[in-house]
Amino acid sequence: MRRRSAFLGVMDWEHLDLDPQVAAALHQANLKSVGDILTYSVVDLQRITHLSIPDIQDLQKAAAVTLEKDKKTITALQLYKDTATFPSQHQRLSLGCSLLNRFLRGGIPIVGITELAGESSAGKTQIALQLCLSVQYSADYGGLGAGAVYICTEDAFPSKRLQQLIKSQHKLRSDVPTDVIRNIRFGDGIYIEHTADIDILTDCITKKLPILLRRGQVRLIVIDSIAALFRCEFTAKDAALKAKHLQSLGAKLHHLSSSFTAPVFCINQVTDTMKEMDSVLSNLGLQDKKVQPALGISWSNQLLMRLMVSRTQMTAPPPHTGGILRNMEVVFAPHIPPSTCYYTVDLEGVKGIDVS
Repeated sequence: MRRRSAFLGVMDWEHLDLDPQVAAALHQANLKSVGDILTYSVVDLQRITHLSIPDIQDLQKAAAVTLEKDKKTITALQLYKDTATFPSQHQRLSLGCSLLNRFLRGGIPIVGITELAGESSAGKTQIALQLCLSVQYSADYGGLGAGAVYICTEDAFPSKRLQQLIKSQHKLRSDVPTDVIRNIRFGDGIYIEHTADIDILTDCITKKLPILLRRGQVRLIVIDSIAALFRCEFTAKDAALKAKHLQSLGAKLHHLSSSFTAPVFCINQVTDTMKEMDSVLSNLGLQDKKVQPALGISWSNQLLMRLMVSRTQMTAPPPHTGGILRNMEVVFAPHIPPSTCYYTVDLEGVKGIDVS
C-alpha cells in the first residue's frame, strides 16, 4: 500500500490547513505526505493515528482537495476518457507495421515483460529483429530513440537477415521520411550478447545491461530464447529450484524495465499440452491449444503481456504474393482482450494482413 503513494504526489501534509492536534497525530504516526494519507483506509488511519473518525474524514477531504490542485495528478476518469495519460504506462514501442500496431494498440508496452511464444519458423526472431530496428527511430515514428540489446541463448545471431531488413527499411517504413532513415546507423545500435548458461545470462542482466541503459545507448532488451537455458540446466525433479531462478530473473528484468523505461521482449519456445493440464491452461488463456509456452506458471506470472504466433497452411492473399500466412494471438494483456491477427514475413520484414 505504501508504494502507491508515489503516484499520488509527495506533497508535505504540513501545507494542509489542519487542526494542531491532527497535525501532531500525523507527525507521531510518521505520515509524511498527502499520498500516505490517501493510500490508507479510514480504519488503518484510525489505528495508526488514534484520531476520531470525523477527524480522519476531514483530514482525507483536505488531502484530496490539495491533491486535486496538483496539475501532475491524473484521475481515473481522465484516463478512462483518454484526456490524460501516464508518461510511460500508456506508451508503446512500434512493431514497424501500422496494421500490427493497431492490433496491439500501438505496439508493445515500454514498461514490463512481453513474451512472444511459438513453434519454430513461426517468425518470432523476425519480429524481434524488426523491434530492434523500430526502437532506434524517434518517438515521432513509434521508436524510443535508442538501440537494443539482443541476447542469444541458443542460435547464432542472424546478422545476414538483419542486414536485409536494414536495406529494406525505406520500403517497410514508408511512413518515415527517407532522410530520417538514411541518418540512422541501425547496425551500430544493436548490441549482441551470447550466453551459454544461466550464470552468464544473470551476469549480463545485472552488470552489463545497466551500463548501457544508464548511458542511454539502449532502450530495448531482447532475449532469444528464454526457455533454452532453463530446459538444459534443470530436470523435472528440480522444479522448485527452477521456479526460484525464474522468479529471480523476472524480478531483475522488471527492475531494469521500470528503472529505465525500457521494454523487455522475451522469445519463448512451446511444449505439447496434456489433457490433465486443462484447468491450468484455462487460467492462462490457453485452453484448446495443442501447444503451450514453455516454463510453466512460474514464468507466466512474470509477464505483462503474452503473444503466441503460429504458421497456417494458407498463403497470403494479393497483393502479398507467395508468403505463408501466419497468425498472431494476444493470449493475455492488461489493455487488449484476447484476439488474433494475420501477418506475413517477406524480404522487407513482418507485415500485418487484413484478410477480412
